[in-house]
Amino acid sequence: MNKELIVVFVKNIKLGKVKTRLAKTIGIQGAFEVYKELVKITEFATEKIAIDKRIYFSNTVIKTKWKNDYKTIQNGDNLGERMKNAFTKGFEDGYERIVLIGSDLPDINSEHIKKGLNALKSNEVVFGPAIDGGYYLIGMTKMHHTVFSNKPWSESHLLEVTLKELDRENISYTLLEALNDIDTFEDLENSSFYQHNEALQLKVKTLIDNA
Repeated sequence: MNKELIVVFVKNIKLGKVKTRLAKTIGIQGAFEVYKELVKITEFATEKIAIDKRIYFSNTVIKTKWKNDYKTIQNGDNLGERMKNAFTKGFEDGYERIVLIGSDLPDINSEHIKKGLNALKSNEVVFGPAIDGGYYLIGMTKMHHTVFSNKPWSESHLLEVTLKELDRENISYTLLEALNDIDTFEDLENSSFYQHNEALQLKVKTLIDNA
């Protein structure tokens, strides 16, 4: 058995359910189109890494995504609980280095994920910081419940609070390259992902013009 595992959290791509902050500017159809592209990037970043993957959908398993990988549904009342449960199951099943990523990062690639796994050979925890103060990747070598308990999810000081707790408990960690996720129209416009995707630009512009 390979001792490494990649966990991917994916929101089901439904109108009005994804990228809700972005939707305030470009509408729910525009946000839907953007998130579809972001999921494709995430799938591409993980598909060529030859280790086990578990894909956790928010509501319903989509069989056409990650066709050859294990797929299931997220379980928990909030993001912390859902991530904790995914890590717990992975460790119970014998994995020793687990990284979890989201699916809304335009710049993520396989190297970020591999670096996260490699960092766990000399650290107990690894984070890929997000520019907005959260994180796009978290990895652990064993369960640290403090990472997931009573945290300010979706707030700009999430990572800062988490790292302070790890420092207090003398848990070793390291940080990867910081990346930006797409939450607002400004994030979208400033991303090379959007700037180099003319088809997506045209879709979004048309939707805004027709709103």
